[in-house]
Amino acid sequence: MNLYNFKNITVVLNVKDLCDVILSKTQRKTPTVIHKQCKIYRIRSFYLRKVKTSAQNFTDYLSKIIQEFPKIDNIHPFYSSLLNIYYDKDHYKIALGQINLARNLIHNINKEYSRLMKFGDSLYRCKQLKRIALGRMVTVIKKQSNTFQYLEQVRQHLSRLPSINPYTRSIIICGFPNVGKSSFLNKLTRANVDIQPYPFTTKSLYVGHMDFKYLRWQLIDTPGIFDHKLEDRNVIEMQSITALAHLNSAVLFFIDISEDCGYSIEDQVSLFTNIKPLFVSKPIIIVCNKIDLIQQNELNKKHNYLMENLCEDNDRLPILMMSTMDGSGIEQVKEIVCDSLLAHRIINKINNNKYNHNRLYVANPNMKDEIRKPTLPSRDNENQKRGKKRKLEKDIEIEAGDNYTLDLKKHYDLPDEYKYDIIPEIWEGHNIMDFVQPNVLEEFKKLNDEEKLRERSGWYDAPTTEINESMKEIKELAKKIRDRKAINKLESISKKKLKSKLSRTSTPLVRSRSLMKFKDDMANLGIAIDENSTYSTSKKYLYTRKRSKPFSDKKLCSNKIARISVKKWPKYNKFSCESDRFIGTKKPKHLYCGKRGVGKTTRR
Repeated sequence: MNLYNFKNITVVLNVKDLCDVILSKTQRKTPTVIHKQCKIYRIRSFYLRKVKTSAQNFTDYLSKIIQEFPKIDNIHPFYSSLLNIYYDKDHYKIALGQINLARNLIHNINKEYSRLMKFGDSLYRCKQLKRIALGRMVTVIKKQSNTFQYLEQVRQHLSRLPSINPYTRSIIICGFPNVGKSSFLNKLTRANVDIQPYPFTTKSLYVGHMDFKYLRWQLIDTPGIFDHKLEDRNVIEMQSITALAHLNSAVLFFIDISEDCGYSIEDQVSLFTNIKPLFVSKPIIIVCNKIDLIQQNELNKKHNYLMENLCEDNDRLPILMMSTMDGSGIEQVKEIVCDSLLAHRIINKINNNKYNHNRLYVANPNMKDEIRKPTLPSRDNENQKRGKKRKLEKDIEIEAGDNYTLDLKKHYDLPDEYKYDIIPEIWEGHNIMDFVQPNVLEEFKKLNDEEKLRERSGWYDAPTTEINESMKEIKELAKKIRDRKAINKLESISKKKLKSKLSRTSTPLVRSRSLMKFKDDMANLGIAIDENSTYSTSKKYLYTRKRSKPFSDKKLCSNKIARISVKKWPKYNKFSCESDRFIGTKKPKHLYCGKRGVGKTTRR
């Protein structure tokens, strides 16, 4: 299973192609014709739709780039380090951050001009707002031209990376250049790695797969490594170091004992000693290649001594002899490395308490009491122990026959005298079960004792307080107020009913306000009204709601009323409805004019 498939990442277009694609897509997916005779809300929605569609297309594309490119902090450390070697993870993160920033800017532009579009009062202004919005979006994209080019190069390189599963059974082949690593990979797998007689033919990681003991194995061929400091290693060598450091696998370290690769055995042993910290907690096998050119017994004492010292710490793994030219020893190396890796993985599972997760586990509980005879728990057994057998309701029905009636109250946990009492569920709007108290008799007895104690102590013999005169007056006044409120309420209800029954042709209600009533009300309040006063005798000074001055001239009043009656109602007002049958424009232009021919396209 390929956990990381970088070949499915979307192609990152250049800025010019992206803008052309998005704008043409907007033109195809939205309406293209609008007329200035249309309602203003239609014009606004026409251009608003174009702005929102363009912003959505830009946002979707940028979001797709951000989601499909791998996140360095969320992937396996092997791929994280590999990305850091190839592209520098800081630059990679900055590039994705710039894409995210562009997406946010486009979102803000869309939000801003969608709000401004609501204030466009003509086709020209709405069109100009649309042009400004799309122009600003394109400008934001053009500023990220270098970022798009960088990400496209990263995508192309990622698509060429081999699909390595860091969790499966893996074998890493490492050593100096030109020692036979790629030849060994071609012998065991169907990988077709280029083989040349000069060093650094392999410049990147190559993966091959083989089957052994009905299992799938992953072989990784790494570029050659030189014996120098880590800081001096180039990008090609760092790929091998990364694979050795982060992949949980077996390691095959190749040594060319014929020195035909151009490097002495001393240099190859020194390289093994330098990179030995990378082999911690991994099964290691040393493979001596090219035995067709020189045998092990033909080595001098110095070289034999160096080879023996290599295995002091790894005495479990012998030095294996092999030749990729004639194929001798290849199967032996294959069997030993696979068996050692399987044993290593099983030991790790046992140490991590994962060995029994897929096995059957049998529990052996400790005995906590004496040995008991096996019995099946049932109510019949319990009743037999108590010396009685429960009579079932079915047996009672068979015995009674037609006279049987189901009685559910006989099993109530109550005395027999209370079992058949009628108990209402609701009483005075309250649920009876909210007030049920099992020890009600005891509580009632306590209350009786308290009452007796109060009677003995003279609690109820205290003299009653006398109500003073002021309290009596207040109560009488409050009673009058309540009575008056009730009377006013009834009068209001009767007036409303009477008013609803009256029609337009019925006699209007007599006004309750009059000069006599006004005089009576003022007299009741203690204010004397002079009958000779002009305010009381002159009828033209009676107050009305809408006029502060009376009409002194009857002719002027009649002319004003005539003008009001002759006044025409407007075409559209709050009193117009569907029954008015008003037709504004007989032939609207957008319905009767032809389609646009060859000519200007600026009307969009």
